[in-house]
Amino acid sequence: MTMTKSGASSLLGMDREELAALTTEAGQPRYRARQIAEAVYRQRVESLAEISTLPLEFRERLERSGFTVGAARIEKKFVSGDGTVRYLMGLGDGQTVETVWMPEGDGGEAGDGSEAGAEAESSLSASGAEALLEESELIAALKRCATQNPVVQNAPAKKRARGVGRSTICISSQVGCAVDCQSCLTALLGAKRNLTAGEIVGQVCAVLKDQQVSPPQDRINLVFMGMGEPFLNYENFVKASLLLVECVGIAERRMTVSTAGIVPRIHDFGEETIRPKLAISLNASNDALRTRLMPLNKKWNLQMLIAAARDFPLRTREWITFEYVLLGSVNDEPENAKEVAELLRGLRCKVNLIALNPGPGIDFTTPSEARVAAFQKILRDAGIPAFVRRPRGRDIYAACGQLKRTVEGSTSASQPVQGISALPAS
Repeated sequence: MTMTKSGASSLLGMDREELAALTTEAGQPRYRARQIAEAVYRQRVESLAEISTLPLEFRERLERSGFTVGAARIEKKFVSGDGTVRYLMGLGDGQTVETVWMPEGDGGEAGDGSEAGAEAESSLSASGAEALLEESELIAALKRCATQNPVVQNAPAKKRARGVGRSTICISSQVGCAVDCQSCLTALLGAKRNLTAGEIVGQVCAVLKDQQVSPPQDRINLVFMGMGEPFLNYENFVKASLLLVECVGIAERRMTVSTAGIVPRIHDFGEETIRPKLAISLNASNDALRTRLMPLNKKWNLQMLIAAARDFPLRTREWITFEYVLLGSVNDEPENAKEVAELLRGLRCKVNLIALNPGPGIDFTTPSEARVAAFQKILRDAGIPAFVRRPRGRDIYAACGQLKRTVEGSTSASQPVQGISALPAS
């Protein structure tokens, strides 16, 4: 049972066994549990009254017992010029978190050996993005880099049966964040509290309903890269992953979790039966620089982090992603790129390069495209597959590192703060 701050019991967040126990305790047949799961996770109802498959008496009993669906509430939504949507989600205790819908993704899955990665590569190629390696070059680079199962099958993306493909939802795992990365706006909020598994899954259900899409018919990618550090809310994150696979219908190979480097949890994560793909925020090429940019490096330094990555039990055609936020004249020098290449040598991995997404209170600058390209080339030449993640929703504070529940302004790489126009919640 998932208890919210208000004391109500939320059906969102209950797994199949918990729902079966609930219905059995109420004297109902076990198939009622399947009906509840179908209504909550697939039909995405928002109230007990909408679960029409349940007898009225049972619904009333649930309500008297303090049960609610626990659906996330979309308080505001901001739409970018590139189609990205940033949602401000209201929680039961009055707190809010942010969730982002990217209709064509941001290329973050490219090169990871999965079906989603192949689709991202196809999308980047179609858009003419310079970040994409030519297929022959990509395969050669991956073979040079790999230490396990080095051959990668880059199968062509399947033709979509419906209108939505390669869309990505970026979800939050905490209200605020305690990691204090210096280039991230979320860090300015500090840590408020963990989200429950139901609150994590509820974000996904709310966005799917608002966008009128439904997996697995629609190919939805999911990234735990919103507000918070998922591995500091480990149990709820793991349970949410299970619910997203078994109840919502999103394949684990289409999910990626990003950690700032909580080393003990990386070891734990490798033992999970159901787990998304792993991404690690690197952001620096040596300990002194990483400690400056990511204070948690004082506890788990690069030697410990890279050792955990080398020990991580990768599945067939699975690759670890290292994310590297490029800060102008701070960590984007050629020497930094050479140090990164040496750190990752022999690892079955690829690197996503992210040019800083600006925001008030962040004392760094966005590097030029030329510096980004030069950094990428050094990594490629060293045999490390490197991709440039394209910024999505930068004008509405929806891009990587910009989530701070902002409602008063928007920004771009070259423009001052401007007014945001919010759409009413639907």
